Order: sequence, then structure tokens, then C-alpha cells
Amino acid sequence: MAQTGGGLVRRALTSISGGGDGEHGEHREASRLWHVTLSVSGKPAPLSEVRRGLEQLAHDHPFLLTSRYADDHAEIRYWEEARDLHDAAAVALRLWGEHRSSAQLPPWEIVGLEVIDRATYHLRVAEGYGPPPAHPVGVHPY
Repeated sequence: MAQTGGGLVRRALTSISGGGDGEHGEHREASRLWHVTLSVSGKPAPLSEVRRGLEQLAHDHPFLLTSRYADDHAEIRYWEEARDLHDAAAVALRLWGEHRSSAQLPPWEIVGLEVIDRATYHLRVAEGYGPPPAHPVGVHPY
């Protein structure tokens, strides 16, 4: 039957190319929510500059839930809406570099990235071994 392996590939390629609608006019791949944790680090910078840069990033992109920072590293946590993990990770990997100059962020490098789906995030939290819920929302020192 044509709906097996080849059909799945055809739908994925249609979605990637922007077609999105299937044979019956329904959207084949809906966006999902992904919890992203981006870790960056580098040479020490004044704490006031790190905080101001993270606050500017949060202002420019209100999707940021929380940021924690020290003079030589920071962690940014937020929810990203994307079709799949690859898309969510690609956006996350561009975030720091694309906004480094506009938010005047330190010239740090990305040293960690975790992208998990919503169900996994909530399962981890419920089992007590996941990241704690973002509290309080905003920019905070470690």
C-alpha cells in the first residue's frame, strides 16, 4: 500500500518544504512545545553587564522563562514551539549568537543544550529528577 514507508517520507518532505497540507487538506505535522535549557560560558564578565544583557534578551524575546547567571556562565530556560526536536534545537543554537550584539551579551560559547518534549519535562518533574519548575520567572544570579 502506498501509505507505508514512502508515504511517511512524502509527508515529512512536504512539511519541510512548507506544503503542510496532506491529501485531505489536514495539517500533517502540528507544532509541539519543547522545553529548552541552553547553557553558555566563557571568560568572566561584570555581573551587572551579564544581568543587563539577559534582561534585554528576555525583553526582546518574552518566551524566556528564566535565566540564571554568574560572572562566567549562564543558563537560559524557555519553551519553544516547533515542529520537531531538530527545529527547536536549531533555534536554540542560534539564540545566543544572533542576539549577542543586540542584547550586548558576553562573547561566551554554548556549552550545553537540552531539548525535551512537554510530556518528558512533566514526567521528570513529577518523578522528582527533572529540572525544577522555573521559579521565579525572570533573570536571577546562581
